[in-house]
Amino acid sequence: MNERVTVTLPEEVVRNIDLRERNRSRFVLRAVQNELERQRKEELRRSLRAPHADSESLAQEEIAEWMSGLPESGNDLVDVGKSTRIKWIPGTGWITGE
Repeated sequence: MNERVTVTLPEEVVRNIDLRERNRSRFVLRAVQNELERQRKEELRRSLRAPHADSESLAQEEIAEWMSGLPESGNDLVDVGKSTRIKWIPGTGWITGE
């Protein structure tokens, strides 16, 4: 369902929109969606830089619960005998070997 919204823009902005898009509504919708997404990402970044005090303890509890469901030994997850050793070399990337 769509709602009609009246927005007043400077003439120059409207001319620039018209040069790029025949459907002004579609152009404005994409611009608003992009800005909302940018703001959502910025809020997330801000939250990650300064998380709520309870967030860390909750995360630790969740991680502990998740880890309790893992097998006792990694041997159940990976056949080490069939693996290939690799290592990361800055500027080069992943290489095989010790």
